[in-house]
Amino acid sequence: MGILADKSVLVTGVLTDASIAFHVAKIAQEQGAHVVLSSFGRQMKITQVIAKRLPSPAPVVELDVGDEDDLAQLATRVGQHTDQLHGVVHSIGFAPPGAFDFLGAAWEDVATAVQISAFSLKSLAMAAKPLLHPGSGIVGLTFDANVAWPAYDWMGRPDRCVPPQPSPFRTSSSSSGGTSGPRPAGTSTTRHRPPRRASRCCLTGSRRRRVRSCMSTVVFTRWVVERWPTRRPDSRVRTAPWW
Repeated sequence: MGILADKSVLVTGVLTDASIAFHVAKIAQEQGAHVVLSSFGRQMKITQVIAKRLPSPAPVVELDVGDEDDLAQLATRVGQHTDQLHGVVHSIGFAPPGAFDFLGAAWEDVATAVQISAFSLKSLAMAAKPLLHPGSGIVGLTFDANVAWPAYDWMGRPDRCVPPQPSPFRTSSSSSGGTSGPRPAGTSTTRHRPPRRASRCCLTGSRRRRVRSCMSTVVFTRWVVERWPTRRPDSRVRTAPWW
């Protein structure tokens, strides 16, 4: 029995078996979770094929986070496969070509990048809310803000503009609550813990957050080395795609 036994998880952002979201779904299944994937448009057929490469073929529901009709129907579509959700994984990012020119980008392109890559976390959370179980968690993948990502221009900013925050889906009837918000890839959400006793520390709050982020990067790097499925002939670990 895995730590996710009898739990249901919605995973977005699976496009190929090299996607981080694919491996999130794979590990979730290995830990006993019932996984539902989402996709839309022409790439939905690709996701349906890739879903069969999971340990157990996962159903794929249609969801375009930029489409209000899709968001309104998400609970109904997911509800055909599970009665409730214990977790939601936000692994969505998109920007028009114009958004990859930081100084020359038009607001329309930047607005699309912000809506799909960042604001969609809130849209996805509210769309899934009817199925969320007390204590459910929402986790998002984002960039490590301690280093520069020049090749991504505006894409490197929308993905980290929403800070982690207490889950709005915690209820008074539940003694445990989840957290929501994007985190550096490879980290996981944690339940609320009792306040710790004050202790003397030379690190300020911002520096402590930077140290945690660096530690998260190390954890993710180890995850890639240990779990990435393929290696190049020269035995170097294949570079992980950002999605």
